Amino acid sequence: MACKHVNSTELRVPTSAQSVYREDCTQCFDSIDDPDGLNVCLHCFNGGCCAERNHAKLHYQSTKHPLVLNIQRSRKKTKREEPPQKISKLAIAAETEADRYDTQTQVLCYECEVGDVDKQSGKLPLVVDGVLKANTFAKQAEVQAWEQEIMPCEHTLCLEQEQGRQIASQDLGHCSMCDLKENLWLCLQCGNLGCGRQQFGGVGGNSHGLKHTELTSHAVAVKLGSLTPDGTADIYCYACNEERTDPELAVHLAHWGINISEREKTEKSLTEMQIEQNLKWEFSMTTEDGKELKPIFGGGFTGLKNLGNSCYLASVLQCLFSIPAFTHRYFHPGDPPPSTSSPAEDLETQLRKIADGLLSGRYSYPDSDVIASEDSPYIPHQKGLAPAMLKHLIGRGHEEFSTMRQQDAFELLLHLLKLITRSPHSAPVEDPVRAFRFVMEQRLQCNSCNRVRYRSDEQDNISIPVPVRRKLRVINSDKPGEKPKDEFEPVTLKECLDTFTGAEEVELTCPACNSKAGFTKRSLFKTFPDVLAVNARRFELVNWVPTKLDVPVIVDDESFDLDIYKSSGQQDGEELLPENTDTSASAQFMPNEVALEQLEAMGFPRVRCEKALHATGNSDADTAMSWLFGHMEDADIDVPLKLESSGSGTASTSVNQGSLEMMGAMGISAPQARKALKETGGDVERAVDWVFSHPHDQGDFEDDANDKGEKADTEEAMVGSSELPAKFRLRSIVCHKGASIHAGHYVAFTRRSIPNEASEAWVLYNDEKVVKAVDVEEMKKFAYVYFFHRA
Repeated sequence: MACKHVNSTELRVPTSAQSVYREDCTQCFDSIDDPDGLNVCLHCFNGGCCAERNHAKLHYQSTKHPLVLNIQRSRKKTKREEPPQKISKLAIAAETEADRYDTQTQVLCYECEVGDVDKQSGKLPLVVDGVLKANTFAKQAEVQAWEQEIMPCEHTLCLEQEQGRQIASQDLGHCSMCDLKENLWLCLQCGNLGCGRQQFGGVGGNSHGLKHTELTSHAVAVKLGSLTPDGTADIYCYACNEERTDPELAVHLAHWGINISEREKTEKSLTEMQIEQNLKWEFSMTTEDGKELKPIFGGGFTGLKNLGNSCYLASVLQCLFSIPAFTHRYFHPGDPPPSTSSPAEDLETQLRKIADGLLSGRYSYPDSDVIASEDSPYIPHQKGLAPAMLKHLIGRGHEEFSTMRQQDAFELLLHLLKLITRSPHSAPVEDPVRAFRFVMEQRLQCNSCNRVRYRSDEQDNISIPVPVRRKLRVINSDKPGEKPKDEFEPVTLKECLDTFTGAEEVELTCPACNSKAGFTKRSLFKTFPDVLAVNARRFELVNWVPTKLDVPVIVDDESFDLDIYKSSGQQDGEELLPENTDTSASAQFMPNEVALEQLEAMGFPRVRCEKALHATGNSDADTAMSWLFGHMEDADIDVPLKLESSGSGTASTSVNQGSLEMMGAMGISAPQARKALKETGGDVERAVDWVFSHPHDQGDFEDDANDKGEKADTEEAMVGSSELPAKFRLRSIVCHKGASIHAGHYVAFTRRSIPNEASEAWVLYNDEKVVKAVDVEEMKKFAYVYFFHRA
């Protein structure tokens, strides 16, 4: 039928830079796979559902964009005789959308009320074709999902090869130091063949390629079994200790008589092996007798697709949206969506979308596109939701979270909590991160004159050290060549908390008596949160690389009491230390002594430790250590910390109330705003920049005039609760499998009420798979992040 808008000047083919939301609705997870399909706006390419919620029509009413392309997709039925094969990079490339789906399209016009506009009229042929061929968020994630960001280096770009010789045959012989014929690496400099490390590929290896590098300092090698005719291969630079690319690989191989166009790939690449390891959670998805765990469906039991190394995000989201504060803040199934011109770019909209997806139960049902035979052990799981838009917003502008690499789940949690806090929360809704906030009180006492000083810091988590006690190594006599594995004595959660809150000796000069006898320092809880997030630090530095240690931490399912860790505050008869008279920034900065000691114990020089703590807001050792690894090559890394004065004493201690309120309207907490204004001489614009450049600095809780009455008001406004008893119970955990937090696989466990069961039980969220957990006791011992709810 005719439509007057088909030649509109606003109709244009989407450019490569434009996002086309043609797979799921930008305001909910209804998609093109639903019976009614998805309406894609042909003016701005927003995707809107057209079922009962009809977000597509809401989009038209707010934008007056009349033309939409309705896309309906149905999966071609597949029959599974056994569990599906694990995803691999090769499988992604081999199967096209046309192989998997049948797709139907139709153009509609809301203004003309035409339900079947001729797709061949006006500009529609080009625009519709452009929409269907354009990359979407999900498509970009699929293309990039299993690709690491690998770059060439100086050693591949400036490679100088020795005199060439012919290396004959496809199998290319065997390792020069042993008889292995698989997992062989060719030194591109001299042509030596050496076997790889055993952990790469699972086909054996004696690390003779690495041994060759140690003997000759030849840096660049290529894995022969990974060579493909199109010129791709695994290339490793031992000097950089990183996987690299070689733009001149074909030339460098030809030097050794190898024609890459005639090569055939015979072994898995490093990326494919990492994928396989990341998706492996064998023991957690089966019972002791090998049966696959039965999936759970319904509200609160919705899984999230792995977008490519995104399990760290999925596990954190599952834990957060099991917390009442997040449920109450973002799950409003009966309310209209937030009013915004770009819902895909709006954090509020995407958080409400993920809450609806996880909690409503609308999307939690068995995958109907999979038909299991009667004799098949395979149990269809749900498809899972793809949080691509939320992942994009969380990672936008962030050096790590914007990539497709695996990340640290705890660092992601802290980053997400800060983003949520800085987003608007108009009354009557509250910032859900308040449920995490509490105040730690630090007490310093001079060992000579016994004067004391108290300092309060607002926090939203604690990172506790896990004591490491190695067991005696037992060498397996049946396998003399096998390296013995480290085993550790179990520790209790109480032992970790005792260490975290224990008294420490600090080397400082007393400003009252000028004694150099030092101070005794201890940090205790001044208030307690509703939800206590605890990161268990099980790492040690091995050759400057953080290595995870499998130290078991015993955590009971029953509630436990934190009363003994509450600070009693200033006591009668205690004399306070005088305030510092030097108001310079360098005098005001006092490094976090706990973090400083931990960093020095790892082998970092004190100057670097102080510089890292100052740069990261003086928060904790983990954050400072990450900063250090990123600034090891800085020319001034070993120059002592020298800070300019922040101004006169008055300027550094007084804060304009109007400026404080202005920053508060931006979503910045009062303590952060107060600290930032003091550090920048009251300049609001610079203060905002200071907040964003010091994300881990919780701010200044001291009042401006040190008036006792004002102090009382400040204490009343402090987050958390000081009421006792302070009983907490474990409700969810994020677990990690792998030697490094930046590799391996993350899953989540939460304690929930399961339909048709009398009592609560632990539920495992392994990407899109949601099942009742059977091995949670073992998982609790090695959890990476614990979430304790106040009982």
